[in-house]
Amino acid sequence: MSATALKLAFLWVQLSCVQCHGRIIKDSSTGPPQFQRIFLSILFGMFTGLICVFVFAWLVRSFVRYISKAPILKGPVVFSPKIPAKTLQSALANETQLPGSSTCGKYCRTVLDNGFTVAVKRLEPFDSSSPHLHTTKSLKRKIQLDLEVIASLRHRNLMSLRAYVRESSRFFLIYDYVPTGSLEDAMNKVREKQLQLSWEVRLRIAVGIVKALQYLHFSCNPRILHRNLKPTNVLLDAEFEPRLADCGLAKIIPTLNLPAASTYGPPESFQSCSRYTDKSDIFSFGVILGVLLTGKYPTDPFFGNTSTGGSLARWLQCLQEAGDAREALDKTILGEEVEEDEMLMAVKIAVVCLSDMPADRPSSDELVSMLTQLNSF
Repeated sequence: MSATALKLAFLWVQLSCVQCHGRIIKDSSTGPPQFQRIFLSILFGMFTGLICVFVFAWLVRSFVRYISKAPILKGPVVFSPKIPAKTLQSALANETQLPGSSTCGKYCRTVLDNGFTVAVKRLEPFDSSSPHLHTTKSLKRKIQLDLEVIASLRHRNLMSLRAYVRESSRFFLIYDYVPTGSLEDAMNKVREKQLQLSWEVRLRIAVGIVKALQYLHFSCNPRILHRNLKPTNVLLDAEFEPRLADCGLAKIIPTLNLPAASTYGPPESFQSCSRYTDKSDIFSFGVILGVLLTGKYPTDPFFGNTSTGGSLARWLQCLQEAGDAREALDKTILGEEVEEDEMLMAVKIAVVCLSDMPADRPSSDELVSMLTQLNSF
């Protein structure tokens, strides 16, 4: 090969390398923008995917909360196999005006078609004339859930909620029927000399009441406060064993607080800034124990023109301080010397329960020990 041919081949190779190098430089100059676009596309896709995941999770959570939310039930809600729902509905429909049943009143005896006797109480937590009656779904649902909690309570000294029926502006609560009536009925018969209640029976009633409070205050989680403890809410069976009614209803329906605050409520119930505690229930129990010991009601004319339990409490405290506690005892129950000693000790317990300061009152747990030591139960 001649020298000229070699020179031409060498020049062709150099030209080819220069062209190739130019293309590489050109391609590499356009590379970064393409890479950035790919990277941004991937990043945007990931961000969009995360948003979709969060939205989907929120929708699923909202759906689960919706289907798990307790529905507002209509018609009878029955917790006892002895009460057929249709029979109960028929009985309530036939008795549009239940005698003795009111917003915060008494229980009405009702016989179902199957012969089972129940006690019915009508509650009206809503104003039927209110234009917002049908917008209070959250309140109705809360009352319904609270009633289910009350229905789950089981103690020999508590009235068991067997069923309830919700109508547009009211609830019907169905309990076991107790034929003997309330403690107030029994004490009225005692005052009229139609009934004789010995100290043993009265002490049994007091112990049963405080055992029910002990269950509510210490065995229930969360703790349940009665809030409306008074003789009309202490029902007596045939053996004069007490059963507390209306447990926790005053929290569900605030209007039920009025009777307790006026006659059996503690001093702190008149202070709007004060919090109701288990020691507030103890004060109400102290007034009831005072009624059992003295035979006198807080509204007795003996205490003057007053409607509070404070006068009964002050009277017992004054007699206790003066050493004249025997003067407070109901003369119809004074008997043997041993019983009198027990009653005088019970007066001391009542005075402690009626302390103005909640911290000075014993707990229901302590009261069970204090009262059961007075006699054998």
